[in-house]
Amino acid sequence: MGPMLRNRPLPPPHKAAASGLSTRWVCFFCIGSFFLGVLVVNRLWAISDSVEINETLSGETQQSRKVQPVEDMVETGDILSQVSQTHNVIMTLDKSISSLEMRLSAARASKAYNEDRSPLLKETGIGHSRNRPKVFFVMGIITAFSSRKRRDSIRDTWLPKGEDLKKLEKEKGIIIRFVIGHSATPGGVLDRAIEAEEEQHKDFLRLNHVEGYHELSSKTQIFFSTAAATWDADFYVKVDDDVHVNLGMVGSTLARHRSKPRVYVGCMKSGPVLAQKGVKYHEPEYWKFGEEGNKYFRHATGQIYAISKNLATYISVNRPILHRFANEDVSLGSWFIGLDVEHVDDRSLCCGTPTDCEYKAQAGNPCAASFDWSCSGVCKSVERMEEVHQRCGEGDGAIWHTSF
Repeated sequence: MGPMLRNRPLPPPHKAAASGLSTRWVCFFCIGSFFLGVLVVNRLWAISDSVEINETLSGETQQSRKVQPVEDMVETGDILSQVSQTHNVIMTLDKSISSLEMRLSAARASKAYNEDRSPLLKETGIGHSRNRPKVFFVMGIITAFSSRKRRDSIRDTWLPKGEDLKKLEKEKGIIIRFVIGHSATPGGVLDRAIEAEEEQHKDFLRLNHVEGYHELSSKTQIFFSTAAATWDADFYVKVDDDVHVNLGMVGSTLARHRSKPRVYVGCMKSGPVLAQKGVKYHEPEYWKFGEEGNKYFRHATGQIYAISKNLATYISVNRPILHRFANEDVSLGSWFIGLDVEHVDDRSLCCGTPTDCEYKAQAGNPCAASFDWSCSGVCKSVERMEEVHQRCGEGDGAIWHTSF
């Protein structure tokens, strides 16, 4: 048995070892492989997502770079358009505010005028209407108690009468009135004479004003205030009762300036300041205009001139503090000299009487107004107004065929 035992083969030692390690290490190996696979796969997914995101962002960036110049151009155009629209809105608001301010001022002036009317004006029915008629222009012919013949010479020539005067107001929006106040003793013979004339012709505007040659500046103020309170006009015109007027030409002249907010139209002049007492047109306050020999500032000659609505309202509102110089035309010019007002020097408003205005009429350029400088009006107007009208007039039918 001994030899048999010694000769029995033993199992190979490496097979047994291998069989023992296989069970343990295979499990560890499988588990480790699983976790390693998970880590590798997650890492690959993260890298893939990052690459896709970068590619997407890069594509969007390149596309935005391509589109950006077009967008910049569109945005610039939009900004310019918005700026333009904003400017237009501001301009519209500015005009609206200005219009409202003028309406407010006119309402205040109208209220003051209505409260300050004299018994004479209340009796004659002159007063403020809450709904003022909208018209083209109001022309006030400044006259005096002693000027009945002058008024008749105008009625017989360039001023329509009766139904034609009403037709002029209705169809053309032109109001024309002889402007006069009252005497120092209201209700006296002078006032009764004007009332009788008014009853006949219906062409007067009575003012709360005591008549007098040295009160013309005050009368001018009151005329514009009263006219602005009574009619809502584009223009207000003052003319003397010894001046020949072509109404069609006056209307055409004013129509050219309708879009201007503050305009002062007339024949502009600058005469000497007369310091010597006793002479005509003496200026007691000559020292305010500098040294002796100086001239006045530019202003419209007093025979005829026109102002726009805003300026008439300005006079009405500020009447208590507007200074009055000796000469009415100088006073009016002084009220505007420091304002943003356009002065229009229109020489058609100061033509001479025949042959000056006649030559211009024959050339197809009728004058708007004619008078003689040497007489500050038509010389001997009562006798000569008919002659001037025949030779220098635009034609009696011109006003009806003129479009404003």
